[in-house]
Amino acid sequence: MTTRIVATAFGGPEVLAAVDTEVPAPGEGEVTVEVRAAGINPVDYKRFSGTMGADPALLPLAVGNELAGVVTAVGPGAAGRDGALAVGDEVIAYPAPGAYAAALTLPAANVVHKPAQLPWAEASAIMLTGATAVHALTVVGVAAGDTVLIHGGSGGVGQLAVQLAVAAGATVVATAGARHDELLRGYGAIPVRYGPGLADRVRDAAPSGVDAAVDTVGTTEAVDVSLELVADRNRIVSIAAFGRADTGIRLIGGAPGADPGTEIRRNAWRQLLPAAAAGTLHVVVARTYPLTDAAAAVRFVAEGHAGGKVVLLP
Repeated sequence: MTTRIVATAFGGPEVLAAVDTEVPAPGEGEVTVEVRAAGINPVDYKRFSGTMGADPALLPLAVGNELAGVVTAVGPGAAGRDGALAVGDEVIAYPAPGAYAAALTLPAANVVHKPAQLPWAEASAIMLTGATAVHALTVVGVAAGDTVLIHGGSGGVGQLAVQLAVAAGATVVATAGARHDELLRGYGAIPVRYGPGLADRVRDAAPSGVDAAVDTVGTTEAVDVSLELVADRNRIVSIAAFGRADTGIRLIGGAPGADPGTEIRRNAWRQLLPAAAAGTLHVVVARTYPLTDAAAAVRFVAEGHAGGKVVLLP
């Protein structure tokens, strides 16, 4: 038996409950992982809130989609993305449906070995936001010499996008609240305040112009300022402004009509994990919670000002 967090109804964080459940033995191509940390993402609560559908047949609904842990059992023919798996291997799994758990059996093809240098909490929180950041920067073709505007530079996706863009040789202007200025400057970005007058502040920060924009927040301001400053709409991407498809910007993610970037995201670990292991890509873990405090953790994330990733520790 293991502890798992499930949504017993559709609604707010209060619908989450800890239940005891059996962990199935791994079948063909599967592994069982003892979870050491599970990352929380906004899409987790969107799924049980009812905003993405509320079919009662799905209840109780397992929650979470990324984790880090130790392999405890290996099924026949099971191999991870980077090779053979064995009991005792430290791994990262994404996608990992039902990751809010103390143990989970899942497809081995979703598993990659965790770099020894990467702590558990950070390892559990890098793949979803990291894959999204890689996807966004790939879509707009960020390269050395570009100037890139990143909206929401202090968020989970934004922080990684900033670091990856700087590492690629781009000049990065990132929107954020004042309390994040030091963090963003430490990553090599130029922080600017969002709000009225944003376009002028970006022009002051980037007098030679802006070549591309990455929107991680989905606000009207983020899209409108990007359209005003970036000449080529193919070099504007949003992970959230799905109602602005008529503007001609690029939309990525899981929404209808958006580019899912399946192969880019599936292979993002090849860029993310070596950089994280080398210490050149940092995941800020803003707060950790015990697994059984998942409702409080999700509520904190839903407030939208975590300033980094939030992680559950079984």
